[in-house]
This record gives sequence, C-alpha cells and structure tokens, in this order.
Amino acid sequence: MTPRKTVTGAALASLLGVAALAHSGATGVVKDRMTAMKEMQEAVKSVAPMMSGAAAYDTEAVRRAADTFRHHSGAALTEDFPAGSTEAPSEALPAIWQNWDRFDNLAATLGVMADGLSRAAGNGLHGAGGMMDSGTMMGGGSMMGGGSAMGSGMMMGNAGGAMRMSAEQIGQMPADGAFAMTTQVCAACHDRFRKDED
Repeated sequence: MTPRKTVTGAALASLLGVAALAHSGATGVVKDRMTAMKEMQEAVKSVAPMMSGAAAYDTEAVRRAADTFRHHSGAALTEDFPAGSTEAPSEALPAIWQNWDRFDNLAATLGVMADGLSRAAGNGLHGAGGMMDSGTMMGGGSMMGGGSAMGSGMMMGNAGGAMRMSAEQIGQMPADGAFAMTTQVCAACHDRFRKDED
C-alpha cells in the first residue's frame, strides 16, 4: 500500500519544529503557551503516522488529538499572548499584535477545524490515490497548497464573501482531510507569527 500524504512536508516540519523550543528559562504566560504548543505538537505526532498509512488508524486517538487542538484554540490561545509578551525564550513575533485580528481569526478557526476533525474521526481515511494524493486539498494551488487558501484568507473567512467551512462540513470529510486542514491552520499561524528557527 502506498502511504497517503495528508500534511505537506513544510507544514509538518513547522508543527514539529515546536519541539526545538527551549523551555528552559520560560516563565509565566510564555511558559504556558510553550506548554500548549508542545501539547499540540504531541497531538500531531500521535496521529500523523496514521494519516500517512504508516500506523493503524485509531478513531479515539484522532478524537483525543482533536480535543487537544480544541482545548488550545480560540480565547484559550489568544489569552496566552498578551501584548508585548516577547521575552526570551519566546519565539512570538510582534506581527501577532500588529495583525491581531488575523491572529484571533486563526485561533478561532483552529477550534472549528478541531471540532470538524473530531466529527470526521469516525469516517476513517480516504483511499490511496484519492483526494489527498491528487492535490485537491493540499497540493499545487488549490484549496490548501502554497498558502493559497489559508494564506489569502479564503478559509479564514476574512475575504469578502469567501468560503468558510463549518465543523459540520469538515466532519463529512475523511479524517485525513480534516487533519490536513487542521494542521494547515497551525502552519499558517507559525509561518506568519513565529520566528524562524536558525
């Protein structure tokens, strides 16, 4: 069986790059948000092998990962970023507060995606050679690729009249599609609002 591709290499590298964060010396809200990011990173690591076909699919593990994303989304996420909280070892960029509406929107969207992923968990994976391999969700320049939809605000709903999927709609997808969309929200936030690692 050919492994399915559900998360682009760049997106997964961005998410797993959180592991390199130096927690030593972090205090207060910076430590809190680093802990939250670590928990989400662990959630990604726990299900990514299932999504690629490298491990047996486990519906409940996917739901637990979705619960982790949901727990750290919306206000729970934004409250961990009070203005000016950039002291080392934080990797938060000032762009968060300069583009607060976008950051807030990404945090809220993560919650919608997490709810959709939880609903989609029981749907299993899309067949090999299907939706996720064709690039319709992740590749090229369609819905998720190259930062097109996520980067332009199409999925974020901040472009006039742009599409915004509901948790119910995401819940109709195969779990690997919902997982890909969820991790793309994380990657979009990291790309815009986190310092690049050296």
